[in-house]
Amino acid sequence: MQLSQQDSLRLNVLLNQAVEAIRIDDGKMIVYGLTKKGEAKIQLSPNCKDEKYVKQVKEMISSHVLGSPGGYPVFLKRWTRMGQARSESLENLLKLGEPEAVVAVVGAEGITDEIARRAWWVMPNAENARRMLARNEVAQGEMGKVLAEFLLEFLPFEEEPRNVIESVRLVLQPGLTETPAQEKLWKIGQRKNAFLVGFLKSDLAIVPQAVSEHPGLANWRKQLTALAENNNRLAQFLLLILSQSGQAWLKTAEQVLKKPVNQDVVVALFEAIESYFLNIRPHAEKRRDIEYILSEAETSCATPESSIFCDEITALKAEIPDIVSLVPSLLVLSCVGEQLAAPIFATTDAVGTVMRRKLEPISKPLTEHLNILLGK
Repeated sequence: MQLSQQDSLRLNVLLNQAVEAIRIDDGKMIVYGLTKKGEAKIQLSPNCKDEKYVKQVKEMISSHVLGSPGGYPVFLKRWTRMGQARSESLENLLKLGEPEAVVAVVGAEGITDEIARRAWWVMPNAENARRMLARNEVAQGEMGKVLAEFLLEFLPFEEEPRNVIESVRLVLQPGLTETPAQEKLWKIGQRKNAFLVGFLKSDLAIVPQAVSEHPGLANWRKQLTALAENNNRLAQFLLLILSQSGQAWLKTAEQVLKKPVNQDVVVALFEAIESYFLNIRPHAEKRRDIEYILSEAETSCATPESSIFCDEITALKAEIPDIVSLVPSLLVLSCVGEQLAAPIFATTDAVGTVMRRKLEPISKPLTEHLNILLGK
C-alpha cells in the first residue's frame, strides 16, 4: 500500500528542501523537519495501521536520503565498511527519523558542534547529552553550555550513581559551569557522594574542599622544589599532593571511601585514584592483591635498589629523611584501580553496609594511606 497522496506530496516538499534533520512522533503521527527556516510539521493521514504506515514513511525518507529504502542498518554497514566518519555521513543519519541512528551520531568521533545541535533537536535526553559532551569539539562549542545546562537541571532526577558521576564530571569541564553551579553540586555531594566522585574525575584544578596544605610542606618545600627541578618525579608529585589542592583531592577521596553507596561508586572512585596517581605508577601491571601491593611499596623504600624509583627515593632520603615515610603511601595509591575491587564484586551484588563490609580488606589500608598523606 502506498502513502496517501497528500502525505507523499508534503514529504517530497520537505525532503527537497535543505532539511537538516527529521524527527517522527509515532504516537501523534507527526513528522517534524528541521530546516534553515525553522521547524516544519507534517500531520500524517494513515491509510493503514499506524505502525505499518510509519514504516512506509521511513522507507520513503530513506530512499530519498540514502538511495535505498533499507534505512539505517544498511547505511551503517556501508559506513562501517568504508570507515566513513565524515560530517556528511553523520548528517544523513539524522535525516532518517530513526532513534538508533541518532544514538550512532552522538557517539561518533566525527561529530561537530553543528551536528550536535541537529542531533539535540531530534532527541534531547541525558544520555545523548553525556555522549556529546564527552567530545571536545562539542564541549568547547556553542552546544557545550546548552548540554551542560540540561544535565545540571536533570541531575536531581538522575537515579543511577554512574550517570550522576559522569554528568558531574562532564559539566565541570572548563568553561561550561560557573562557580555558583559548582558550589551547588559540591553541597549536594555532602549528602550524595556520587557527586564528589564526579569532582574527583573532573579536570578541575582545585576540588572545593576546605583544607590547608600538609603541615610539613612549609619545612620541606625548598628541598622538594630543588629535587623537583632536577626531574625527581616523586618530589614533583609530593609538591602537588602536599599542596592545598592535593590535600583537598585526597580529603575528598577519603570522604567517599568511608561510605560509598554502591559498586559503581567504588569502581569510579578507584578509577579516579588510578588516574590521579598514574604518573608515579611503578609498573604497567594492574595487580589485584592488596597485600602484595602493600608489601611491595614498603620494600621499595626499605631497599630502593629494587624500585624503578631508586634514584628518586635515594635523593629524598639524603635531602629530606622525614618525608620518605610518605613514599610507600604514594606507591600504594598509584596501584589502585578497578581491578582491586573486581575479585570481591565478582562474587556479590551487595550494596550499602554489606558491600562496605566486604570491601574492608581493601578500603581500610587505602584509608590509612590516604590519612598518612593528609598528615593525620
